[in-house]
Amino acid sequence: MTADTQPADRREKPDYDSPWKEALEQFFPEFLALLFPAIHAEIDWSKGVQFLDKEFQQIVREAKTTRRYADKLVGVTRRDETPVWVLAHVEVQGDPESDFAERMFTYNDKIRDAYQVPVASLAVLADTNRCFRPESYSAALWDCRVQFDFPMVKLLDYAEPERWAELEASDNVFALVVMAQIRAKLTDDAETLKRWKFRLMRLMYDRGHERAMIEEVLRLIDWMIRLPAALEAEFRQELYGYEEQQQMPYVTTFEQAGIEKGLQQGLQQGEARTILRLLDQKFGPEVVQAHRERIETAELEQLDAWLDRVLTAETPETIFH
Repeated sequence: MTADTQPADRREKPDYDSPWKEALEQFFPEFLALLFPAIHAEIDWSKGVQFLDKEFQQIVREAKTTRRYADKLVGVTRRDETPVWVLAHVEVQGDPESDFAERMFTYNDKIRDAYQVPVASLAVLADTNRCFRPESYSAALWDCRVQFDFPMVKLLDYAEPERWAELEASDNVFALVVMAQIRAKLTDDAETLKRWKFRLMRLMYDRGHERAMIEEVLRLIDWMIRLPAALEAEFRQELYGYEEQQQMPYVTTFEQAGIEKGLQQGLQQGEARTILRLLDQKFGPEVVQAHRERIETAELEQLDAWLDRVLTAETPETIFH
């Protein structure tokens, strides 16, 4: 196996949390419909949704952790017209977190205490440890006891043939996001991963969704399933050939979606915006202005390091040292 065909996850550290955050924001109703259908049915979707990023950052600001998470706090309305919040947490890193359940409880408790709003915490586990399945947190002292249960979905369960067939048959676009995550996590051989990526892309095309949705989902799949450069070039040629063969009106979708030439730039710009927003929330606009140019011109690897630090930094200097 040559350097150009080594599995993507051995060549660079995969970035799973960023595409998950975007997927949750773009397809939140579809996310709930696929993974938490009973909760989806309780929500009045005609009232819309509100993403509460600023409110959530107020809660996690004091969290002493260097781990990165795909968390989204979302305001919705129940069918009985009660406004409620939903905290969707996706655990995307490779190693299970020993205090995961405690953190789920802590965030839920802090949100309710700070904002006096009913909140449901949902966990999605994208790791590959079959035994890691936290669904509750409890603590007790003498006759005083706290018990917190939360709904949990293990994506690894969908890799089983019967559940995988459900995903492939589903007309929910979020099924493709889940399939991409599973294959990216479980597939070590780069050639096999390329074939899976092509298969998922074809599924997206074949479902006949509108062009804008196709482009968004293709971009998320491309973001999650990263291939070595040589195999990526082969994959794209195969995809272009398929588009032309099917006489699709959106030939060479990657160029139309701005991915072919702009994927790296888009990743950098998105991460830079996230850092600037967090700096503004933690330290104010003066710090943002002082560091804006440096952040907006930094390479992606440097931005990754700064983003890890900004979550726990007590001063700007500890971020940019």
